[in-house]
Amino acid sequence: MGWPRARSQVLKRNDKVHLSGVERTFPENDIIVSKTDLKGNLTYANKIFIDISGYTEKELIGQPHSILRNPQMPRVMFKVLWCMLQSGSEIFAYVVNRCKNGDHYWVYAHATPSFDMKGNIIGYHSNRRVPDRRILEEHIIPLYAKLREEEHRHASAKDGLTASTKMLESMLDDLGMDYDEFIATVGKERHGSRPSGRRRQGYDKETERCVWA
Repeated sequence: MGWPRARSQVLKRNDKVHLSGVERTFPENDIIVSKTDLKGNLTYANKIFIDISGYTEKELIGQPHSILRNPQMPRVMFKVLWCMLQSGSEIFAYVVNRCKNGDHYWVYAHATPSFDMKGNIIGYHSNRRVPDRRILEEHIIPLYAKLREEEHRHASAKDGLTASTKMLESMLDDLGMDYDEFIATVGKERHGSRPSGRRRQGYDKETERCVWA
């Protein structure tokens, strides 16, 4: 496993949370399930979620999903995730979460908006499975390290996020694919070159427009 296993991580800015360096895993047939409201506050967590997180159900329900946020996740990935969900689209993503005691666990997440009868988004639903270890080691962990390094290279968090967004956009441009296609094919053999400019847009709360890409 390429993830750092030092007992304490030296993190920058607001990343000063305890990380044990210990990775937790869960059985391949298990599925972690959670639901949130529009603000990302947890409204449901299944037993597998509760067990691996180390929190009790009482401690989780009503709390923001970011209670599990691991500072080793580049912030741009959450930007992409929320942009896609708020635009009404599903998204797949590799995510590392932090347990209550500072341990961590990787998931391959599928998140979707939940709609009412009129088509309005009323919340979000996510299923998470065990990720492919080879893809994590060879592609995702190195990519996230580069994005995180770019974010930390700037004095302000805003500038760092802008820079990592541009880095991700540039990578997708070079590949000639949008995020969906990238995440569906990462670690798999790709054939031929693709035209650039196929990236799907995201969603900006202030302008209520899709803009991220």
